[in-house]
Amino acid sequence: MRQSLKWLAVATTIVMILILLGGALVTKTGSGMGCGRSWPLCNGQFLPTDIDTKLIIELAHRLISGLGGIMVVILSIWSWKEIGHIRETKFLSILSIFFLVLQGLIGAAAVLWGQSDFVLALHFGISLISFAAVFLLMLLIFEVDKKFEAEKLLIDKRMGFHIIGISIYSYLVIYTGALVRHTNASLICRDWPLCLNDSPALPGNLYEWVQMGHRTAAGILFLWIGYTALLSIRHYKHQKVLYWGWIISFILVCMQVTAGAFIIISRLNLYIALLHALFITCLFGILSYFILLFSRTKRYH
Repeated sequence: MRQSLKWLAVATTIVMILILLGGALVTKTGSGMGCGRSWPLCNGQFLPTDIDTKLIIELAHRLISGLGGIMVVILSIWSWKEIGHIRETKFLSILSIFFLVLQGLIGAAAVLWGQSDFVLALHFGISLISFAAVFLLMLLIFEVDKKFEAEKLLIDKRMGFHIIGISIYSYLVIYTGALVRHTNASLICRDWPLCLNDSPALPGNLYEWVQMGHRTAAGILFLWIGYTALLSIRHYKHQKVLYWGWIISFILVCMQVTAGAFIIISRLNLYIALLHALFITCLFGILSYFILLFSRTKRYH
């Protein structure tokens, strides 16, 4: 039974990643109205007849999201039953379902009535919280077999500050990135890392401010994670989960920044844009796990 639960947890985590990437694909390709002002049907039909690329992308995203919703509910109930004695299980089960339903409702509202760009930018972040909850549930399920001794970590207040601070700040960076996509500001600045365009002056309109605000926020995140990774190398070599976790986090943020630069250089290459979304998803998953570990440290001190 436990082995089947592990397979379900892994499969659900993968499907959640596909949902996140699918949402990014819908936005990048402008396929949000691929099924018209109709939800959950597509153009008012169960099986649409007038099929084009945008319809396929939007419909596929809806189907995968529906499948993911069913898998998350099953995983949450099953985890509650099997490992409900672990403190975090019930909270993560509720969190995963709540935010998955919330992102579905926001998506439906956007189709039926439309939403502002600032509200739509929340969609990716809400889905990300649901992914993080499912990801942590998966780790809890594997942790029961003592595959790693993460529960014995001791994290001091300085490292705890960086864990909480970077996690919250990264979520704000993610929101600014989603806002860049939803305001169609991805290529408003033709240069990187600065937004020179025809003049080296400050950004001249809202779209340039959105783009440069995201770049600046991402740059700060890069430096902050780099500094924290250096701290882990100096002081946490004996705690392998933190040591390697921060090294992997720094590699991911480097890949994230590089992908962001190549989005501009390649003039919005779709595959690079999807990698950009994948890297931040993986990074947020690791940061979420750090928060879980830090919450346990307080109990063991």
